[in-house]
Amino acid sequence: MRSAPRRRPRRIHLTPPAPSRSVAANAAIVAVAFVASRVLGLVREILIARQFGTSGAYDAYVAAFRIPDLLFLVVMSGAFGSAFIPVFAGFLTRDEHDRAWRLASAVLTYTVMTLLVAGLLVFLFAGPLMRTVVAPGLAEREQHLAVNVTRMLLLSPLLLGLGAAAQGMLQAQDAFTLPALAPILYNLGIIVGAVTLAPSLGVYGLAIGVILGATGHAGIQFAGLIRRGMRFTPTLSRHVHGLAEVARLMAPRLVGQAAFQVNFIVMTNFASRLGESKVSAINYAYQVFMLPHGVLALSLSTVIFPMMARQYELNRMSELKATLRSALGPLLFLTFPAAVGLFAFRTSIVQTLFQVGSFSAESTRLVSQALAYFAVGLVAFAVVEAVTRAFYAMHDTRTPVIAAVVTVAANIALSWYLAPRLGHGGLALSISITTMIEMLILLTVLYRRIGGLGWALLTSLGKTLVATAIMAVVAARFAGPLAELTAPSRGRSATSLAMFVITLGAVGITYLVAAYYVRSPELFETLARIRSRLRRGR
Repeated sequence: MRSAPRRRPRRIHLTPPAPSRSVAANAAIVAVAFVASRVLGLVREILIARQFGTSGAYDAYVAAFRIPDLLFLVVMSGAFGSAFIPVFAGFLTRDEHDRAWRLASAVLTYTVMTLLVAGLLVFLFAGPLMRTVVAPGLAEREQHLAVNVTRMLLLSPLLLGLGAAAQGMLQAQDAFTLPALAPILYNLGIIVGAVTLAPSLGVYGLAIGVILGATGHAGIQFAGLIRRGMRFTPTLSRHVHGLAEVARLMAPRLVGQAAFQVNFIVMTNFASRLGESKVSAINYAYQVFMLPHGVLALSLSTVIFPMMARQYELNRMSELKATLRSALGPLLFLTFPAAVGLFAFRTSIVQTLFQVGSFSAESTRLVSQALAYFAVGLVAFAVVEAVTRAFYAMHDTRTPVIAAVVTVAANIALSWYLAPRLGHGGLALSISITTMIEMLILLTVLYRRIGGLGWALLTSLGKTLVATAIMAVVAARFAGPLAELTAPSRGRSATSLAMFVITLGAVGITYLVAAYYVRSPELFETLARIRSRLRRGR
């Protein structure tokens, strides 16, 4: 694989304006919003679980999401993620605002038109796609339901795509608040659908809620862009400055995004063949898994990406390495204990969150089994998220795409092997293992590209592993008793909920105490910041 060529800095209009907030402040804003969004996402899933459990109707709803998600991730997210932000941010860095907005207008026009054409084709061929590609194992009734819901949900990639476009333009200007708030509105829309519409309309009510949430997701961000002086003029010109560069970067990125979503289509395909409830169970487990991933990996990676893009544009490679290194240390420090917590307390987590109404004890067993295997891959998911952004910042979309394609091929093979042996849990394990493979590929290429990230990071990782091992011993001791205490068959009470919170908190404190005694640099840096702020507040 060839490395992306380095650019020599120009000598005029090259110094970017100082960001209005520090990386830590931006990361904190994004993290808080991610927490709120993920909490609302859990509330959404709890309400859905109460209404539908792991029923065949919910299997159909989950399957119906796959193709609309594929359209969104490939067409809109691919264009306005890794491909658009570096070029758009480069124009802003050089104070070329007119070119920046002309580029934004052209890319937005082309991608929306592409999405409309693709959406029309999916609408026409939704039936064959569902029966042969997405979920061939669904019963005939659920197949029909999945096709209808797929056609309804085709509005969501267009609306979410517009939101992704606005997000890219805002983040390139170091504006992270509105992009972080947009998912909150999206989840609120689905919650409205689940509470007010689903009881009478079934999963069709959920689909309407998705469309309402997607409308809010796009609306709040475009309102922010308009306030920042957005200049949009639809154009299909192929001679807009920067458009060729975006196309060059986007082509492999489209393949990479498609590969990512194909993994989930593969998982849905195999799960549908294992019988009713398996598609739903994997989806619930994945939503729980995404809570720590979103709060930790997505929030931090979102903030460092435009910063690394500017550093590469200015040919400050040592600063880019420092930015990535400063992100990976805290990310690993938080992700390892989160993975242990998800694995050890999986049954208690699922019981406490979901087991009510239509969500039975059997549903808990199915979801917790998948969650255990997802937890194995949490660290790999987090590292891939951060390291991939470093490649995108360096205008290299080829390497992540090659890694993603390898991952898809490995996932298909592993799913075929593991599904008959481990059931739907094997499908989750396949995703985790292949993500580890992807992580190793990316880290190997990154090392050859920019060198190591320093012994300090390895030392920090060693201390994190020691503290995590100590935490794991304590978690294993309390996992069984807590699962018995939180079992709904014993009756739900404030006491059982309090013991759930106290146990998880005590295990977390165990990790922090162990990290203190092994002198983890991430913990001591955090304590130093807290002391500094307390002194300034006096």
